[in-house]
Amino acid sequence: MKKIINKYHVSDAAKGNRIVLIDEFSIITPLARDMAKELGVEFVRDVDADSVKGALIDDIEKFPVKTVALGADHGGFAMKEELKKYVKELGYTVKDVGTHNSNACDYPDFAFAVAELVAKNAAERGIMIDSVGIGSAMAANKIKGVLAAKCNNSFEARSSREHNYANVLTLGAKIIGIEIAKEIVKVFLETPGGAERHKKRINKILQYKE
Repeated sequence: MKKIINKYHVSDAAKGNRIVLIDEFSIITPLARDMAKELGVEFVRDVDADSVKGALIDDIEKFPVKTVALGADHGGFAMKEELKKYVKELGYTVKDVGTHNSNACDYPDFAFAVAELVAKNAAERGIMIDSVGIGSAMAANKIKGVLAAKCNNSFEARSSREHNYANVLTLGAKIIGIEIAKEIVKVFLETPGGAERHKKRINKILQYKE
């Protein structure tokens, strides 16, 4: 059945993460497209949920990093705005899922939005900032196919990629300053996954079933 994407879908998205998920059969009305451009809402292609659940490291790592999903709650908003400019300067496309101001909000909403874009291959990496970074990592790791790591320094960021193949980075704006955050982000985005023995261990995590 074809899903009609109208102005109400766009209006709702504009109040939250500014993303409307579509599939190959979705029909987007002309008014919805015009509103999306005006409100900064993106149409993101969804993927089959079963393929996400079955994702292994080779699936996660097969694409070069071009697009970064970026999110924050009110505690991480100011740092997000700085990192958004920096990530663009590094040459990546940024998908900002919010929050878009410093008003109090719930970090899981934005951590889920970042993680879902990564899990659905709409972004190769994700970055989420809250006050400490722990809660966002917990939330992001609830999404199948996501490996989120909270890092306080570039050593941890490099290890999270070389040893753990992390595809989502979480940061604590009350823990580190912006210059250290930039160092961490650069290392996280530029470090490739590591040795074959690490793949085997991480695939055990991805394949674990309760």
